[in-house]
Amino acid sequence: MMAKLMIVDDSNIIRTHIARLMVDTRLPPIEVVGLASDGNKAVEMARTTRPDYITMDLTMPNMDGEACIEQIAGMLPDAKILVVSALSDKATALRAVTKGAHGFLQKPFTDESMVLSLLELMS
Repeated sequence: MMAKLMIVDDSNIIRTHIARLMVDTRLPPIEVVGLASDGNKAVEMARTTRPDYITMDLTMPNMDGEACIEQIAGMLPDAKILVVSALSDKATALRAVTKGAHGFLQKPFTDESMVLSLLELMS
């Protein structure tokens, strides 16, 4: 069965960029099941698409990434969440991890670092 990925970021450019990287041959077959621009949309989308993996921005309108991680982790305890954020302070990353995130990738990221972070998340 193909793994499912949901991409959550308020930047359309970032969402599209991450989605395009899913064709990288190092990654297992993965289907992008949702692109959400804020936390509210992400929670709703996660409920219907039930992704295995999620890339999550922290700074977004309506519901921030931390609150979103908490809600999704409560609803889908097996989903693995990679925080992708420009907020690089350790406290923010640690808070996200305590709320249910499994990894952290700082923006701006390279294609290489995104692929490697996803491989780590999936292992």
